[in-house]
Amino acid sequence: MAMAPTVRRRRLGIEMRRLREEAGYTAEAAAEATNMSQPKIARIENARGAAKVDDINALLDLYGCTDPELRTSLIEITKTGGTRGWWLSYRDAMTPIASDLITLETEAATFRTYEHGFIPGLFQTPEYARIIIERLRVQQVGTVEDLVQVRMARQSVISRPNPLEVWAVIHEAALTAFSKNPEIMGPQLDRIISLSRLPNINVQVMPAGAGAHPGMAGAFALIGFPRRADLDVVLVEGLLNSLWVEDPNDVELYRAKFTAITAEAMTVDDSLAFITAQRDKINDLLPQR
Repeated sequence: MAMAPTVRRRRLGIEMRRLREEAGYTAEAAAEATNMSQPKIARIENARGAAKVDDINALLDLYGCTDPELRTSLIEITKTGGTRGWWLSYRDAMTPIASDLITLETEAATFRTYEHGFIPGLFQTPEYARIIIERLRVQQVGTVEDLVQVRMARQSVISRPNPLEVWAVIHEAALTAFSKNPEIMGPQLDRIISLSRLPNINVQVMPAGAGAHPGMAGAFALIGFPRRADLDVVLVEGLLNSLWVEDPNDVELYRAKFTAITAEAMTVDDSLAFITAQRDKINDLLPQR
């Protein structure tokens, strides 16, 4: 089964094409100067295959790339572009968007997300994930249990050495849902409380009574990478279609949007107090033993 190009590989192709054009080379001239074939240059720029580090270094030298951070970032993308991750064993159970997301989370340094209807996937318990997947999935790709396993495995990025830094703003509605299922929501809120105490996790609550704010347009995730903010990407999720925002100017708009959302939300301390109070209310609904 052929794998779709990852977002990161597409970003590599976009940057390599930009550098070539800025240096004044045609694809034919770049191929001749580096003893590569023109189809190879096209494959790199169109993300149709994993590039080789030596080829990227040769092209960067030809294009006169003197930005050490950009060079390092592009080489890192090249090195990881052909890496086989654990998730490939589940590729038949995932959409290309989901596969791309997991790849990016594995390589990322930061993850900023606004969720108005659900608990973020990186925070979900298996029971919560199962009920969300069962009730809301539209594309019948993979089994529910496979998808739950994938979602749980994704969460290793927040506890790995040099963990992913996550900043999540969650709407109050997502935290007060499933009132008829306290056995699911109680442990889920417990997990958020526990995670919020980690140094790499920030959780804020968007109150139901908040005024107009940018998050009202929908959920999104801003995924950041080391050293180069212009290589960051945004995932805008939808029920049927999700899309990647890759243009640096558009990504910057989402960065400003997230900052505005955090300003409208409760503080981190007040958010923890709110979630704890909601957890206590949920626990009161459970049968007393």
